[in-house]
Amino acid sequence: MSAASELLGAYQHVISELRIVGGGGGVFDVTVDCELIFSKHASADRFPEPDELARSLAGLVAPGTRRYGT
Repeated sequence: MSAASELLGAYQHVISELRIVGGGGGVFDVTVDCELIFSKHASADRFPEPDELARSLAGLVAPGTRRYGT
């Protein structure tokens, strides 16, 4: 599953904008409101595990916000 699909699948009801910006040199950073929630470079050069981005985003949305469809 792509990072965008993961985030939209979990929180489409609270995401007002999602932009995918291409980078070079193997960069894969995910930011939310200017806060870095994942960096491939800072994570031993690995991509996020399934559901890792949605779990990170859960800590940034309003308390009590449920995942979409639950």
